[in-house]
Amino acid sequence: MPTFEHLSCPIDKQPLSSQERSLVCSNGHSFDIAKSGYINLLPVQNKRSKDPGDSKEMVSYRQSFLNLDHYFPIVKHIIDQWPSALVDSSPCRVLDAGCGEGYYLHHLAAEFAKRNVALQRVGLDISKWAVTAASKRDKDATWIVGSNASLPMPNDCLDVVLCLFGFPVFSEFARTLSDKGYLLLVESGADHLLELRQILYPSIHLYKATHSDGIEGFELINESSLHYPFRLDSQEEIQHLLCMTPHIHKASYDGKEAVKQLNTINLTAHVNFRWYQKTTEEDHNAK
Repeated sequence: MPTFEHLSCPIDKQPLSSQERSLVCSNGHSFDIAKSGYINLLPVQNKRSKDPGDSKEMVSYRQSFLNLDHYFPIVKHIIDQWPSALVDSSPCRVLDAGCGEGYYLHHLAAEFAKRNVALQRVGLDISKWAVTAASKRDKDATWIVGSNASLPMPNDCLDVVLCLFGFPVFSEFARTLSDKGYLLLVESGADHLLELRQILYPSIHLYKATHSDGIEGFELINESSLHYPFRLDSQEEIQHLLCMTPHIHKASYDGKEAVKQLNTINLTAHVNFRWYQKTTEEDHNAK
């Protein structure tokens, strides 16, 4: 069961302690634990909208698509590239920053368990609907509604931060990672869902790699990519994929109508992986 240990008050950064079904800081700020087992640490004053992040409907679409396991090779690739130093760190303290409905963190733990590698897992997302779904999927992780812009946890408390198709805030990742901690960025490659995008848009924008100049406070230690085909065999599956992506908002009406005419589609998954290690002042000075 989740322990909610080592979390910080999102209002004043003080340590949180358990009191029955709540977490409370020394200044009296209290946060209730939801029935499904997650904690909401996103204060109203830190919200940019009434219901930030993915909607309940979008989370449902994502969950339906991911449960088809077309993206399970991503999980296997992460495990194959997992730094050897972390395998000996047990339990390895992992944050999935932008965890969505918990698919990747859940399957990573299940696969690592087969290898007798224990993970102490925290999943955080700004969408309460995503975190609600995650907490129902997996009762053994700690699930938090919160923001990457202000992680509700103390300094140096993590071994790994995962940011899979999310919105990284590197200063917060560096703050919460221990010395020599690791960051994994997983992002779409140039050919990702290319066949779908060719239907949705009159032209495809030139792909531009992110963070090509490096990331302050981190050293790139490993870079790889995954490129494989998969097939969707119904309009329902196609719509679930489309509705979980930003393309549902960006594509034209005509493009989305064209996609509605499809009953099958062959697609390409193209995903880039970059492992970074946190650097210290000593590392910087040594260079």
